[in-house]
Amino acid sequence: MPRMPLRLPVPRPLAALLVAACCTPCAAGSADVATAGATAGATAASAPAQAASAPAQAAAAPLPASAAPPPPPARAGAAPSAPASAASAPDDATRQAFAAWVGGFRDAARTAGIHDPTLHAALDDVHFLPSVIEHDRAQPEFTRTVWDYLDSAVSPARVARGTARLAEVRRDADAAAAKYGVPAPVLAAIWGVESNFGGDFGDVPAIDALATLAFEGRREAWARSELLDALRILQSGDIDRAHLVGSWAGALGQTQFLPSVFLAHAVDADGDGRRDIWGSMADVLASTGHFMQHNGWRAGEPWGVEVKLPAGFDPIRADSTLRLPSAQWTAEGVRTVDGQALPAMSDAAILLPAGVRGPAFLVGANFRAILKYNNATSYALAVGLLSQRLAGGSDVQAAWPRDLVALTRAQVQQLQAALKARGLDVGTPDGVMGPATRAAYRQWQRGAGLPADGYPTVDGLQQLESTPAPPAAAH
Repeated sequence: MPRMPLRLPVPRPLAALLVAACCTPCAAGSADVATAGATAGATAASAPAQAASAPAQAAAAPLPASAAPPPPPARAGAAPSAPASAASAPDDATRQAFAAWVGGFRDAARTAGIHDPTLHAALDDVHFLPSVIEHDRAQPEFTRTVWDYLDSAVSPARVARGTARLAEVRRDADAAAAKYGVPAPVLAAIWGVESNFGGDFGDVPAIDALATLAFEGRREAWARSELLDALRILQSGDIDRAHLVGSWAGALGQTQFLPSVFLAHAVDADGDGRRDIWGSMADVLASTGHFMQHNGWRAGEPWGVEVKLPAGFDPIRADSTLRLPSAQWTAEGVRTVDGQALPAMSDAAILLPAGVRGPAFLVGANFRAILKYNNATSYALAVGLLSQRLAGGSDVQAAWPRDLVALTRAQVQQLQAALKARGLDVGTPDGVMGPATRAAYRQWQRGAGLPADGYPTVDGLQQLESTPAPPAAAH
C-alpha cells in the first residue's frame, strides 16, 4: 500500500473570488474562447486533464469550463466523498449493464497486464456516476468573450494568491525551471489556472469517472484507454484507489494530467519513490515542466508580448500560420505596446484575440507549447498573462472592446450556415468558431470591405445574413 499524500491542497477561503474561468476543452480545431459549462471535479473540465485536454493527451480535446463554484478538494488522509447523490442514482437496468461492462473490462485489463490485486482494489466497488454523463453531454449555449475569461483567470485576487503561493513553493519551482527550462512563473500560472494553485483540483474518483465515460460509449475508446492507464498508475504504487481523484473527466492532480499524460510525464522530483501530483509540490511542478519541455517549450524565449501594430496593418496577416522572426515584424513596424524593441522569437505570429478593436500580441513557439496543454487561445493567453503578472510585469495595456458580446452557439451556427450558403467552406456547422469557420468568415469580411480579422460580431452576422447569397452558391 503506497503512502498517503501528506502535503495537501490549501483551503479555499477565497473560493467565491477565485473561481477560475478554468480551462476549456477544445474541439479539434480548437475554439478561441472558453465556454461556460460543466467543470471538472474541480475547476473545469480543465486542462490536460480532461477528456481531451492538453497534457491530457496529444489526441483529445478539453471540456467546457464551469461557471459554478466547484466542490471543495479532498481532505488529507480521508477518502473523497461519493459524488453521486441518491437523486441521481442509476436505475437497476443501468446498474446491471454497467456491472456487465465492468466484468468485460476486467478481463481485458487482466489480459493487458493488470494484476488481480489491482483489479480488485480498482473495480470491486466501482460506481456509475450519472453526473459525469450530464457534464459530458453538456453543450453550453453561451460562450465567453476572451476578456471576460481573463477577468477571472487573471484577476487581482488570483494574482495576489499566486504571488503568495509561488513564494511558498519557490524552491521547488526554481528547481523545476532549472531542469526543464520553463520559468517558475509559467509553471505557477499553469498551476493557478488548472486548480487555483492547488485549492481545487477535484474530488471525483477517477476510476469511477472513466469507467462511466467508457461504459456510456460516446468516447468509449478514449475513456477505456485512460481507464487502463489509471489502473497502471494504481499498480505502480504512486497512489492508492481512494486518493486517485480529480475532475469529472478523469483529470488528475494539481495541474490536471490525464492518466496517459501522468504515465508519460509525471516525475518523482522529491525522491520519495512516488510520482505524487496531488500532494508533492516538487512533483507537481517538475511534472508540469517535463510536459511543457516535451511539447516544445523553448528556454530563453517569452511566450509572447503585447504589441502595437503599424498604421495600415492588414489584419488578415494576424494568422497563426503566418510565422516570422521578430526582426521581420520589427521591419514591418511592429513594436511592443510601450514602444520598445521586440523580444527575440524565431517564428512568431500576430494574434488579435478580440479582432481589430482589441489588444494585439506577438506570440511564438512557447505560446503554442501552452496550447498543447489546452488548445484554446483564451487559455494560453490566461497562462501567459498570469505568468507575466507573477513575474512582476504589467497587465494588458490596450483596451478590450467590452461593448461587444459573444455570439451564442446558435448564432455561430447561423453564421456558419450563412457562410456555407455563400459557397464558403466552414466544415461541419457545429456552433464552434474553429479555424475553418474563421477562415471562411475572414474571406467574407474581405469581400465585404470589412477588416478581415476573423472576429465574429452580432453586427457582422446581421450584415452577412442581409447580403443575398449568389444563386450558384445557394445551391
